[in-house]
Amino acid sequence: MLKQRFDEVSDLIIQPDIISDREKYASLTKEYKDLKEINDERLKYIELKNNIEEAKEILADGDDEEMVEMAKMQLEESESSIGQLEEKIRFMLIPKDPEDDKNAVVEVRAGTGGDEASIFAGDIFRMLNKYCESKGWSVSTVDYSEGTNGGFKEIQFEVSGSSVYGTLKYEAGVHRVQRVPQTETQGRVHTSAATVMVFPEAEEFDVQIDPKDVRIDYFCSSGPGGQSVNTTYSAVRLTHLPTGIVAQCQDQKSQHKNKEKAFRVLRSRLYDLELEKKLAEDAEKRGSMVTSGDRSAKIRTYNYPQGRVTDHRINLTLYDLDNIINGDIQRIIDELKLVDNTEKLARMGESF
Repeated sequence: MLKQRFDEVSDLIIQPDIISDREKYASLTKEYKDLKEINDERLKYIELKNNIEEAKEILADGDDEEMVEMAKMQLEESESSIGQLEEKIRFMLIPKDPEDDKNAVVEVRAGTGGDEASIFAGDIFRMLNKYCESKGWSVSTVDYSEGTNGGFKEIQFEVSGSSVYGTLKYEAGVHRVQRVPQTETQGRVHTSAATVMVFPEAEEFDVQIDPKDVRIDYFCSSGPGGQSVNTTYSAVRLTHLPTGIVAQCQDQKSQHKNKEKAFRVLRSRLYDLELEKKLAEDAEKRGSMVTSGDRSAKIRTYNYPQGRVTDHRINLTLYDLDNIINGDIQRIIDELKLVDNTEKLARMGESF
């Protein structure tokens, strides 16, 4: 069945009528990429099965001592590899969320804690930025408001690359820090927080926006402390009148580029409105530990006095705070993905 669909999609994506249909072509090329990954592993699995059968035949014959030794080694290696491959294929067969391959719009906002919360929001932005760089992803700032003593009251940025949303969505939620603030003179440990929101970047065909529903305002870009950076009205603010959602961009010198970016963010926010409802409904049905759909949920604590980071969703504690806050969060994301996929596998088993 999978092989049949792979061959079918391979043929479809070279058809001129498909290539000319942007939406259909994008959907089919994505499906081709996913099916090819599974098909490549399927071919490895067939090869290992053949190696096992061949080795067993040689061992059953048992005439040539040298061939028997080689067959034993081949059988041991193949049987060892096939178990791991079966597990990998099982996880690959879990239905993917269609949004996972999308780029993402990320917002980091200072929460409770005053100036220290803004400084911490800046730390979280740098952590995510460094992680994205380590993945080879492109990061582009959309809009920001700096804190009075450093960091950001809020910062919004776009991330583009491979499977961005499917990875960064695990960072969404409230991040909490426990440390002596830079602004504290008496050395007491304070707790403050920053909220991370991750939206899948919507394509134009995902969300249709009626121009009559959008109010467009132009203003001068501002820098630290609200000072004017330029004298031209290059910054753009969009207000979606039916929902009240606002998206703005002042990062580019060109008004046209700022408007383009702001519309991408607005589309993503509108797309995310529907996705958030779906996530909340799905989470309620399945009681997932990892993706609750609740963006006010506390997901992680960074404890500086103990050098400890704890992810509360899976009770994972790592004493590696310096590296983690410098962008080394892959291990945490891998553990979260593993738990998420294990939950999905269990639900697949229940449905049969």
